[in-house]
Amino acid sequence: MAAPAPATTGELLRIDPLELRFPFELKKQISCSMQLSNLSNDYIAFKVKTTSPKKYSVRPNTGVVLPRSTCDVVVTMQAQREAPPDMQCKDKFLVQSVVAPAGITVKDVTGDMFTKESGNKMEEVKLRVTYVAPPQPPSPVPEESEEGSPPRASESESGDGPAGGFTRAFRERIDPQEKSLEAGALISKLTEEKNSAIQQNHRLRQELDSVRREISKRRGGGFSFIVVIIVALIGIFLGYLMKS
Repeated sequence: MAAPAPATTGELLRIDPLELRFPFELKKQISCSMQLSNLSNDYIAFKVKTTSPKKYSVRPNTGVVLPRSTCDVVVTMQAQREAPPDMQCKDKFLVQSVVAPAGITVKDVTGDMFTKESGNKMEEVKLRVTYVAPPQPPSPVPEESEEGSPPRASESESGDGPAGGFTRAFRERIDPQEKSLEAGALISKLTEEKNSAIQQNHRLRQELDSVRREISKRRGGGFSFIVVIIVALIGIFLGYLMKS
């Protein structure tokens, strides 16, 4: 692993380091810091700029370094959803510094102090950004397996070793595809069940209509049979009266 860039000693501020190194991890905020040292007897105002202001948060991004003192600046990279190609970063930072009036405070620092039109003697130092692999936890010492016992899963399979990061990233890409396939299968199954229920409901309605028609026919036939019986009884009664 390459050593971090050494500090630089300018006429106004000493900046350490000149390279911001972020242990890159997906979906996680990462911070690193730099120290501004004022080796003079003057008040030094500073301002930190970046080529990607939406990607980084700088605290403080402006301030004052008192004579013979230091100031720590924390740079936080927002959580990233994708890793850059080959883990290369083209982002840059610029630290501007000017000699300020004695007794100046942070509230008195303005952007106009860092322009050429102000006439102030300004110093600019560029810093680059580098992504490095996050530190890996120490792997436990494997115990000797007993004779005949099955071999243990490798670190790459369990996701604990150096290849674990690739395995986890691969699973993160595969899981959404599997979930999409499962959702499609579930929708297809529900559609089939819905169509089957509609067909069954239609058959039940047809059978109900058939039963209703059958009941109507039986009711009609029963009424005619009763009328015939009544007419027959009346005829027998009249015949009896005529004979008597």
